[in-house]
Amino acid sequence: MLRRLILRQVSAAAAESKFRIHGFDQRRGIHSRNKKAMEYVAKGWSAIKEVDRVIDYCELNDRRLIPLLRGAKENFELALEADNLNTHARFWLSKLHLKYHVPGACKAIGAALLVEAADMGNADAQYELGCRLRVENDHVQSDQQAFHYIENAVDQLHPGALYLLGIVYLTGDCVKQDMDSAVWCFHRASEKGHAGAAIAYGSLLLRGVQVPESLTRMNAVGVPPPKRCRENMDMNPLELAKEQFQVAARAGCDLGLKWLQRLEQEEKLLLNQEDNEYASA
Repeated sequence: MLRRLILRQVSAAAAESKFRIHGFDQRRGIHSRNKKAMEYVAKGWSAIKEVDRVIDYCELNDRRLIPLLRGAKENFELALEADNLNTHARFWLSKLHLKYHVPGACKAIGAALLVEAADMGNADAQYELGCRLRVENDHVQSDQQAFHYIENAVDQLHPGALYLLGIVYLTGDCVKQDMDSAVWCFHRASEKGHAGAAIAYGSLLLRGVQVPESLTRMNAVGVPPPKRCRENMDMNPLELAKEQFQVAARAGCDLGLKWLQRLEQEEKLLLNQEDNEYASA
């Protein structure tokens, strides 16, 4: 009896050990596939960035771009072969089919890949799909679907989606107009360096729009913001607006520079007026 019990325990321990080893090997295999897929994605992304760098100086279907585009397409396809659940490869491959003149491009395939990537939770794909549904379709159902995907991207704090949702709340398009929500969206997008959101946020501050308490008291995850952020919130609206325009300027936005120059000129005029009033008194 004792011998049978010992043998049973040894057998169970061996089975558990085998299961653990198998599970470890399986996880290691998944990690290896993910790593390989991301290497392919990085290569494809680099090729696309090179195309974007020169595409403004040549025709869209310039034959000199074909090797880069073909290489990018092959790398994204290899990434999906290595890891079919890689949403980054699926998203960028969809962009190749939809935007670029790559050999073998197909709009239908691109649209299907984009929807798949969005449904799998890729924030870039959700934002891209939401924008396309709003722009390319005039149906009410498409607007509702677009808002759904944009909100999903906002949940992941995608800067473009935050900016777009801020515009929606600001204008009252599809939703009830909500200035506090608009400012919140612009603020979060500006924190991530979005130039358009920074311009919109700064402009609203100059118009006298108040910063909502949700920004001054709690941050996005429900905890008090850092001391530096609280100090920034206590600044006067003009200084806050200047900070936003500086964000836009650092992002390469000419409008941000123009706003900064305009504010500087107005400050000089006010100083001159004060000096003249003081001199006349």
